Amino acid sequence: MSDRPIFVVGCPRSGTTMLQLMLHAHPRIALPPESRFLLPGYARRREFGDLGDPARRRALGEWITGTPHFGDLGLESGAVVTAVTSAPPTLGSAFGTVFRMYAHRFGKPRWGDKRPLYLRHLPTIRRLFPDAQIINIMRDGRDCVASLKEAPWSSGDLDELIDVWARSADNALRAARTLPVDGFHQVRYEDLVAGPEPHLRRICDFLGEEYHPAMARPSELAPVAVPGYKTWHALTHSDVTTARAGSWRERLTADEIARCEAVFGDRLTRFGYEPATECRRTPRVRAIRTWLTVRDRISPARDRAEDVRGRLRGPTLPARL
Repeated sequence: MSDRPIFVVGCPRSGTTMLQLMLHAHPRIALPPESRFLLPGYARRREFGDLGDPARRRALGEWITGTPHFGDLGLESGAVVTAVTSAPPTLGSAFGTVFRMYAHRFGKPRWGDKRPLYLRHLPTIRRLFPDAQIINIMRDGRDCVASLKEAPWSSGDLDELIDVWARSADNALRAARTLPVDGFHQVRYEDLVAGPEPHLRRICDFLGEEYHPAMARPSELAPVAVPGYKTWHALTHSDVTTARAGSWRERLTADEIARCEAVFGDRLTRFGYEPATECRRTPRVRAIRTWLTVRDRISPARDRAEDVRGRLRGPTLPARL
């Protein structure tokens, strides 16, 4: 049996919460609602100083318990601060201690986290948790854009929403190229909702776990693991369905579909999705696609530079749990 941490990632509105619930239904795995302290904490890591000092670990624990979404975990703040203070003196150990406490709340040994944004920060996840197993859920970019456009927290700017999926697709492709086969697994949303069991079995094989039938009934866990105020996750309380797969045909206008496909380029076909229009190579589209290509190429260099800076200064990172 493995004890490696599990991280669910993907483009926003791609089914990450559904997949989180499917994994949470496993008798050995617990994944919390989006806690949202990991990336801000990593960004502020130098402020926390030398975590070899218990007082600094206590201050870090108090910072974690004071973050806006900590209450969604259902953990007692004082107990978390005490546990973080007693944890090994690394940033990953502090964060992992909180996730492990959430898993222990359900009597489960394996822990991790879910947040779509992690897909853009996989090097950070690997710095904190070198043995992490990452599962990316991929969804048709047009469906993601349609769903993002309707989300209550969305900007509504179509170009921005198109860029969100394009960036997620580029990060997924890079992860598939660079991460070890036992560290990265990808599943398509459309395949998962059409026939959950075989794809969940493959996920369990990747994780080194036995498949459990409850995983195909994620709605049973929604009242426990999805905070009620997140009304945009209302469908997680219903049975798994294919009703939203391909719904971009009705939810996007013809012009919006054409704009999506023009920018996405071959990203759609590389994930098995067929374009519906002829690509319109306007100067603006060419400029956007050139920028996406440049951004994808410079990202690895930025990651390497971040590794060097992290080694030269800042607290010790990898979890020792």
